[in-house]
Amino acid sequence: MINILMSGCNGKMGQVISKLAASFDNITIAAGISRQPDKYSNPYPVYTNYTDVKEKIDVVIDFSNPDVLTELLDFCKSRKTALVLATTGLSPDDYQKVAQTAELLPIFMSANMSLGINVLLELARTAAAKLSFGFDIEILEKHHNEKKDAPSGTALMIANEINQQLDHSMDFIYDRSQKREKRKNNEIGISAIRGGTIPGEHSVYFAGKDEIIEIKHTAMSRDVFGMGALKAAEYIVDKRKGIFDMKSMLKEMI
Repeated sequence: MINILMSGCNGKMGQVISKLAASFDNITIAAGISRQPDKYSNPYPVYTNYTDVKEKIDVVIDFSNPDVLTELLDFCKSRKTALVLATTGLSPDDYQKVAQTAELLPIFMSANMSLGINVLLELARTAAAKLSFGFDIEILEKHHNEKKDAPSGTALMIANEINQQLDHSMDFIYDRSQKREKRKNNEIGISAIRGGTIPGEHSVYFAGKDEIIEIKHTAMSRDVFGMGALKAAEYIVDKRKGIFDMKSMLKEMI
């Protein structure tokens, strides 16, 4: 049995994962972490501090907040537990801390835990390689009105994958309102919409002369992210150390 600590258990994704875990025969949520421990009645103990966790933990799934990253990593190092890190909005300093911790233990890291969005990444890389001349690239992402970071971590992940395919020759443009000039050829425009209860939608546009190719992924519910996170927990628990992602998991699944 894989014992999971659900970090951010009383958030939207934490509650989704708590419910989905019941469908796994080999996974149990052993404990949770929340700033509001009494917000929901969970079938496991909920703590406000990682240092209070008494249960045996094999993997931490984190959908919380960048503010607690240091405490989270310290807990994983002290317990030698694997980590599925799905929190977005991390700073360059945060990524450095994650990389240092991954020298000691396995960390699965992805801005989007959906299997489908990772297929979109492959399609976007292929399109970028074939359409690098004469096509403008734009990314549009839509999320619910409670999402704090913009653009989304997934939109940045898509842009970075395309840029890597194009030898890091592209500039990311987040706001065109301050400049009155033509679009440059080496731009990737990234736009964000926030409204209602949209779980997540990402579109990549390759706009050429008289033709447009659109690659789009729509999440109909948060369950797709929850299932991906639980699959990632299964995948990462037996790894020794290093940073892993959906690309490496999908490669092993095929």
